[in-house]
Order: sequence, then C-alpha cells, then structure tokens
Amino acid sequence: MTEFLVRRLIRGAQNTEDPSVREAYGRLAGIVGVVCNVLLFVGKFLLGTLTGSVAITADAVNNLSDASSSIVTLIGFRLAAKPADEGHPFGHHRIEYLAGLAVAAMILLIGAELVKTSIGKILHPADVECTAATILVLLASILVKLWLARFNRTLGKKISSPALMATAADSRNDVITTAAVLLCAVLAAATGLRLDGYVGLLVALFILWSGISIAKDTIDPLLGAAPDESLVHAIASEITGYDGILGIHDLMVHDYGPGRRFASAHAEVDYRMNILDAHELLDDIERDVRTKLHVDLVLHCDPIVTDDAERSALRDRVLSYLTEQDARLSIHDFRVVRGTGHTNVIFDLVVPFDLAGKTAELQRGLERALSADGQRYHAVITADAEAFNDVHTRPETRN
Repeated sequence: MTEFLVRRLIRGAQNTEDPSVREAYGRLAGIVGVVCNVLLFVGKFLLGTLTGSVAITADAVNNLSDASSSIVTLIGFRLAAKPADEGHPFGHHRIEYLAGLAVAAMILLIGAELVKTSIGKILHPADVECTAATILVLLASILVKLWLARFNRTLGKKISSPALMATAADSRNDVITTAAVLLCAVLAAATGLRLDGYVGLLVALFILWSGISIAKDTIDPLLGAAPDESLVHAIASEITGYDGILGIHDLMVHDYGPGRRFASAHAEVDYRMNILDAHELLDDIERDVRTKLHVDLVLHCDPIVTDDAERSALRDRVLSYLTEQDARLSIHDFRVVRGTGHTNVIFDLVVPFDLAGKTAELQRGLERALSADGQRYHAVITADAEAFNDVHTRPETRN
C-alpha cells in the first residue's frame, strides 16, 4: 500500500535529494496521518458517546492529538521546502528538525499526562469496561496505528527524515498504549485484577524515554553533531581517488538540514603542479562530489614538497615519535623552514579530544626527538581538533 501511494502520488519519487520531492513525501505522510487520525477520532467519539464508554472517548481525544502532530509535520515540510532567500542563504531545511522536535515535545506531554493518570489509577483503582464494542474499536485502532507506524517509518527512511521517524515512533507508542489498555480490560474481565494503573505507568515511562530519544535525535544536528562517518569516508575516497591528489585533511561537513550539506577540505598536491592544472583538477572534483554525493564541496589547494630528503626524514621522525605516544595522533601541512641558528619544523597536529591538554608536552618531546643527532630543530605546532581533521592519504604517497 505504501509503495502504491508513493508511485501514484509522488512524481520523481526516487530523487529524494530534490526539495520538492521531499516536500511531496512530507505532504503525503501528513495528509494520510490527518485523515486516518480524524477518521479514528470520529468513529471512536461517536461510539463512545453512544455506549457511554469513557475509555473509548478518551482514546478518541488522543487520536485528535495525533492528527495535530501530522499537521505539524505537514507544515514543517512545507516551510522546509522554501527556497533560499537573502536572510537564509542556505535555505530553510532545518525547519524539518524543528518539526521533529515539536512532535517529540507532544510525545513527552502525552507521556507525562499518562504518568499522572496511571498513578491516579494505582491510588484509586476503578472498574475497567470490557464490552465487545470496546474490544473491536481498540483492535481496529491498533491495526490502523500499526500501519501508520510502518508507513511513516518507510517514508522516513526513504528521505532520511527525523520528523517522519518521530511521527512513526508516535504511532508505535499509540499501539503500545492501546494494546496495554486492551490487555488490562480483558484481564480485569477475566480475573478481576486491576493492573491498568501499573501497566499504564510502565507504558508512560517507555513513551517518555521515546520522546527524549527523538528530541535528542532532532536536537543533535541543530547543535552541530559530528557528521556521519560513512559520508566523511565517501567524500575522502572520492577526492583521493583522483590522480594528482596526494591526500586531504581539514575535512569539515556542515548540515543545513536533510538533503542540504556543505563541505570543505584541504587537498594536497605536488608543489610542482601547474597552478592552472591544480585549479582545474579541484573544480572537477567539486563538481563530481556534488553530482555523486549531493554535497556542495569547496577545496583548498595545499602544495606538498615531495623531493626534499631532509623534510621526508624529519617527517618520518615526527610520525615515529607520535606513534609511540598515541597511535591516534597524526599530522599534516608539514614543512621545514631553515634559518641561520636553527630550523623550524612546522606542522598541524591532529589531537584527540582527550589529549587536548598535552600539546605543550608533545612539543617538548618532539624537539628532543628531532635534536637527538645534534641538529637544532624547533617544533612549531598548530593543534587541530580531531573532529574535522582526520588525515586521508593515498597509500602510494605517504611522504
């Protein structure tokens, strides 16, 4: 059913990087969610009114709340699809994260209210209605919500949407809540046990945990979470796969919302390469990365001296010392500046976060290691954060 709706209602459904296609996915999910939840609300409210069942009427109100979540998702995708403007040159794609955060807030509110209700039922147990109509309505609700959860999760995975994944989790939580109500009603009718308060409290705690997890998943990219490792390696592999590129470093990836990513990196080339040839090479790489990975890439050209024996020997000595200290340490932008009294060995040192306070100690150790043969070397180190400075080098160009 999901694939049928996607094929019939979304033009160019495979091109999920297109903002208009993403909006179409979000619009489909929002409309389906609103329709299903409104139909559940109307059916349950009418049946609850006719039978006098408070449980069915309360569940109807919950479905109306779920419809509002779908409306939030619908509005979020609509706003996220707005083109870039003077005030927002990178677009409005992050609104999709805010839509997911709004759904997470609703889940947390529902969980908190369920905690309150469940504690009340534990302190003041009451008879639970278990009529045939109640069972049929709750079973129908479970089936519809199961389908909605799967529907939103499928669409969410297709377009990597945190908002749709949050909506899917909301539907899943409804399934668990309704199933718990149904189970307690059947148990109460069969055994007289009043467990709905205790079961409701467990379900409420699960819903709160779910809401917190969803909130974290949507807040992380807004705060600037580390980029996905597979994307980082894909970009690095694409760049270093070109002849003429010796390696890259200072690779930074910025997320401006689903489907909108920017990256920059320093590409190392032989210092003897013609500057026009180097510029053309980097332009080709930027275009190819944009086409293949849908990432807007900007490359900076770093010339590397490859025929200086002293530089190569010093670099090997530095790497040997660093490996002895911690295998995670790496360097780039390595160069040698010779003076009359001493020689400066200048490079950037990529330091893991837990070693950030040891840069001065490493510098002193490096100067001792470099000057072991009586030569006067001074290490000039620029410490870089590990998060954006993994060094990717072609295997055949380790110098």
